[in-house]
Amino acid sequence: MAKVEVPRASDDKEYRGFMRAILDDVSALERMIESQKIESGVRRIGAEQEIFLVDRNYRPANLALQMLDSLKHAQFTTELAQFNLECNLTPRRLAGRGLYEMEQELNELLERARKAASEFDARCVLTGILPTLTQSDLGLESMTPIPRYHRLNKVMTDMRGGVFQAVIKGIDELNVKHDNVLFEACNTSFQIHFQSGAEEFPKLYNLAQVITAPVLAAAVNSPVCMQNRLWHESRIALFQQSVDERSDTHQRRGRRPRVSFGDSWVRESVLEIFREDIARFRLVLTTELGETSTAMLDRGEIPPLTALRLHNGTVYRWNRACYGVIDGKPHLRIEVRALPAGPSVVDEVSNAAFFFGLMSAYIEEYKDITQVMSFDDAKDNFFIAARSGLKATFHWFNGEEIAADELILKHLLPRAREGLQQQKVNPDDIERYLGVIEGRVKSGRTGAEWAFDSLASMHEGTRDARYRALVVTTANYQTTGKPVHEWELARVGEGSDWRSSYRTIDQVMTRDVFTVHPEDIVDLAASLMEWEHIRHVPVEDKDGHVVGIVSHRTLMRILASGLMGKNKEPIPVREIMKTGIVTTTSDTSVLDAIALMRRSKVSCLPVVDADQRLIGIVTERDFLDVAAKLFEEQLRDSSRS
Repeated sequence: MAKVEVPRASDDKEYRGFMRAILDDVSALERMIESQKIESGVRRIGAEQEIFLVDRNYRPANLALQMLDSLKHAQFTTELAQFNLECNLTPRRLAGRGLYEMEQELNELLERARKAASEFDARCVLTGILPTLTQSDLGLESMTPIPRYHRLNKVMTDMRGGVFQAVIKGIDELNVKHDNVLFEACNTSFQIHFQSGAEEFPKLYNLAQVITAPVLAAAVNSPVCMQNRLWHESRIALFQQSVDERSDTHQRRGRRPRVSFGDSWVRESVLEIFREDIARFRLVLTTELGETSTAMLDRGEIPPLTALRLHNGTVYRWNRACYGVIDGKPHLRIEVRALPAGPSVVDEVSNAAFFFGLMSAYIEEYKDITQVMSFDDAKDNFFIAARSGLKATFHWFNGEEIAADELILKHLLPRAREGLQQQKVNPDDIERYLGVIEGRVKSGRTGAEWAFDSLASMHEGTRDARYRALVVTTANYQTTGKPVHEWELARVGEGSDWRSSYRTIDQVMTRDVFTVHPEDIVDLAASLMEWEHIRHVPVEDKDGHVVGIVSHRTLMRILASGLMGKNKEPIPVREIMKTGIVTTTSDTSVLDAIALMRRSKVSCLPVVDADQRLIGIVTERDFLDVAAKLFEEQLRDSSRS
């Protein structure tokens, strides 16, 4: 997004004026293309690195503003959430040692960020979605206090007409609603840029649409969200839903979401993309503008196209067309947004090398890539790659069906190598970066597979401890420079304070709760207790609100009274359930919850959200398990000392 100041309020007149400025920018761009002012013949590359900030417990840390104040470095900037940072790399030529220089600069910037984070007892982590992040981290207090972010949130929420919803089905299922756009902040990426001339732009953009799928299949690194195992690259689904401002009416009409892959090939010009996005998507931000772009052109100056760039920054194509000016020369570039942050710097730069190599090779080989693949297949391949990673099967050129790993190893890596050679990239760098891709694909160990395998291998500790172990191990390995296919699997407790897994109810509660409804029969509640070896069954209404609870003790009293039996009339749960129950929330501390249970003389606490909907339960048995674990770990600590 263009970094500009946004007024606190915008009226209709202001929006109309800003739309006129956007249309003027499009006219100016058209004139620059026709007069061949757009820079051509240069293969310049760039990147943006998004970073998670975590505290000593490896949870999101709202430290971005303090970090920026400490860093005092122009290449670092804010993101939507205060637990994210972004650093922008220097644009450079692909030829020679451009890739190596990109890696070196990124390592230097990250080392600066790590040192600044250490001042606040925090760490930096490169990962597509932070495994320890929870919905409670996404309140407005986590939003960076800059007007454009709050304006973006207000406008999109108003356009949406209510809450945002994320539904993703993988091994587990995520189904959550939220009242602001901070779902977007769950996602961090390594966005790469590839410069293009104006005449070749349609051809290169279509190529990018085709090759993004196999590159993504090898790069997936976002397999979990809010402690659910989902797609190999869950960012693709989550980000699309996080800023989906379409009302129910617009969704029924099939209106395209603001985050999309697109619906067709580009035929003649980059202007097709800009015009379509202006036509489809309402303005959400404005800013103060000076002289018109066409007036600047009339004077022989190169305009920044501020209005067009600001609007373009609020439309999130996975491959985005961008305009910029470097050293007084206007240029076009393709911004690839689908690649995740991490698992390591060398993994990220290797992903970039793979993409740049394929772009360079195929532009020479195919005059028109659209003649060998349909757009629908390119789009389908993209989402298949996000869901399945290297386990994907693609519809490739001329209708061929081929597994992702076979396609990459047999066909794409050799072509990427040729493409980088054509660009005169340093031979040692070519072998190093493409060797990382080859090792990753041969081993099947993407960042996503590493996380899935790590979780499957952990048979101890709480759910929270297992996901924390992923973050701890990731952060530790990122300082070694090793690519992910050389990492050992994460283990519970490695390098972290075990006490961190027992601080809040969210970390110890049971989420998979067996419940009954008020009109169910008591016999069902009794059967659930027997079958599942539980002593409490919450009662919820059709909307998920907790309205009562049935305890083992209550059932025993009923049995003793003789009210239940084969020849007795079935008793509805509503007649025997306890009402006026004491509840707690997921962010309550364990100690406070224990104190609440003692004061209230109850043996369990249903855990509810802000609307009193059931999200879990915690019982005396859970706290006994916690106490046992704490005692066991204290004994281990004593023996070590």
